[in-house]
Amino acid sequence: MPLRYSALALSIAGLLLSIPLAYWATEFLLLGVVFLALVVLGLRDVFQRQHTVSRNYPILAHFRYFLESIGPEIRQYFIQSDTEERPFSREQRALVYQRAKNVLDKRPFGSQLDMAGEGFEWMDHSIRPVDIKDSDFRITIGAGREKPYSASVFNISAMSFGSLSANAILSLNKGAKAGGFYHDTGEGSISRYHREPGGDLVWEIGSGYFGCRNEDGTFSEEKFTENATLDQVKMIELKLSQGAKPGHGGILPGAKVTPEIAEARGVPVAEDVVSPSRHSAFSTPVELLEFIDRLRELSGGKPVGFKLAIGHPWEWFAIVKAMLETGRHPDFIVVDGGEGGTGAAPLEFINRLGMPLIEALLLVHNSLVGANLREHIAIGAAGKITSAFNIARILALGADWCNAARGYMFALGCIQAMNCHTGKCPSGVATQDSVRGSKLDVADKSVRVANFHRNTLDALANLLGAAGLSHPSELGPEHIVRRVSRTTVHSYMDLYSFLEPGVLVEGGQTHHSVFEKYWDDARADSFDPPGFILKLRESKIH
Repeated sequence: MPLRYSALALSIAGLLLSIPLAYWATEFLLLGVVFLALVVLGLRDVFQRQHTVSRNYPILAHFRYFLESIGPEIRQYFIQSDTEERPFSREQRALVYQRAKNVLDKRPFGSQLDMAGEGFEWMDHSIRPVDIKDSDFRITIGAGREKPYSASVFNISAMSFGSLSANAILSLNKGAKAGGFYHDTGEGSISRYHREPGGDLVWEIGSGYFGCRNEDGTFSEEKFTENATLDQVKMIELKLSQGAKPGHGGILPGAKVTPEIAEARGVPVAEDVVSPSRHSAFSTPVELLEFIDRLRELSGGKPVGFKLAIGHPWEWFAIVKAMLETGRHPDFIVVDGGEGGTGAAPLEFINRLGMPLIEALLLVHNSLVGANLREHIAIGAAGKITSAFNIARILALGADWCNAARGYMFALGCIQAMNCHTGKCPSGVATQDSVRGSKLDVADKSVRVANFHRNTLDALANLLGAAGLSHPSELGPEHIVRRVSRTTVHSYMDLYSFLEPGVLVEGGQTHHSVFEKYWDDARADSFDPPGFILKLRESKIH
């Protein structure tokens, strides 16, 4: 018998031996049951056809499967270094936990980071530091509108009820209310758990129009007005795409459509719900802006904007050109980086689709500056924000404020178990299992959410003060430096290209290849690619 069958052979021998022993002493009966179970498992492995490894290594293969199943936990807890970001390092998570718990977040003995390594970044300090008394930094969004909003520079990014548990939503919103910052609903709309604490909401509307949809899934002005005019709703955010899975629709299976989720989304209980990959309320850049204007009117003059992950640059340029040609513009734009997280998405979407945050933010900021639109449109940014330095580097590149999703999940107690898509979240955050979710204590976790926000902004105030600045709005690309090799460093000012105000409308040189290649051919009335790209496509064999 081949050695690979040794486990099965030993189990059969053990079973045969345990039978007479069980007659001699009943204590051996349990041993016989164990060997019988192993024999049954081994024979099943031999005769099944789905798993070749199990057929070749009966019983033994299950040890391999077991070790493989706990591989992520082994790497995370025993092998991974404190600074290895996959997707968040132990150091990053520990920082959030400590600030959320309001305990000491200081470190001894110096940095563990490789400061001589390529990609290392830091913030320059001043010999004239500033003592900042108040870290409640704010940015006005929708200035000049009927109901402008004074937003914190650090808020909770979009996470829907349905992706997160009821107690997680309650804790986030209660923490946001206590800390004076906003809570983005995610495209799952406004649930009873968003409303109960009364914290500020940014209502995100996706292609499924949840909370404002007709029975056929199209947009309903009447239902939109009902939610948009709630005092708790401070801004409206139209989701064009998200960083973790841009261009990806989805189906929420009927089995997951509970009465509470159906109530929030305005859909039938226990029926499949489709989120289309694109919006049905508009199909061109001009129509998008007209739709935004209509939402602002229906909401009573509240700031309205959109969130997007940058993909084809000509599509973004088409939106900017539509702003120029129509005189219409959103009050804000939230740029979602390709490194954004989600509960579930195909691996290719997570790893290889969508522009990372820095490049996307630079493109949006430069476009608006070059089109003389930047002063009218506030920019938010989201993508792996957990610390004050994360906020500072993004604001230095042109954003006015930052949002975080996974950072606030860590504040709730998320341990990065990577089980968000299974419903088996051990911390009760990303699950609809009522038993698991109920173990998350709202009174405790909401305080941690507020603590994380406050302590992170206190840390940001300390960074700004050390740099000789008084407010995040004073941050610029000259303040952040990156090592590009062992012997070369550049500030963001030298590392990236920045457009001069008005250069896109005045016809000057941009010295930026993406603008030179796509700007002139982008059209306000269409998202279609430029003509030269269509000709290239036509030259291929179909």
